[in-house]
Amino acid sequence: MRDGLNIKWPEGLKRTKARECVLSVLKDSNRPLSAMEIFEEIEGRGHTIWLSTVYRVLDAFEEKGLVIKTSLLNNELTLYDLKATGHRHYAVCVECHKIVTMTNCPMKDFKPSFKDDEIEVIGHKVEVYGYCKDCR
Repeated sequence: MRDGLNIKWPEGLKRTKARECVLSVLKDSNRPLSAMEIFEEIEGRGHTIWLSTVYRVLDAFEEKGLVIKTSLLNNELTLYDLKATGHRHYAVCVECHKIVTMTNCPMKDFKPSFKDDEIEVIGHKVEVYGYCKDCR
């Protein structure tokens, strides 16, 4: 569980039981989750929900800026994390797909340059793959 995480409900987004369940699972997790993991956690808490509903809720949350959607392993693995948790990067085990949060941003001091300032960089994505300690 993430202590001190204060999430404001997005304006214009109706509060429903499904949305509150998804948000609760994301708040209680210390790592990004797949839609299936969110679905299984909600079911494990004794609530009934459709997987398609979880996807619709996550799409609505992404549209409202509440979650960040990250695709890894050539778009084979999509994860969702609360935007309030800040800027993070992850490494993925190619064997078991375990997600490990990086403790730093490898792009922190990277300053890309472009001819004639053709683009203003507003973000980046770093994908790191390897074998976790259990799969080595």
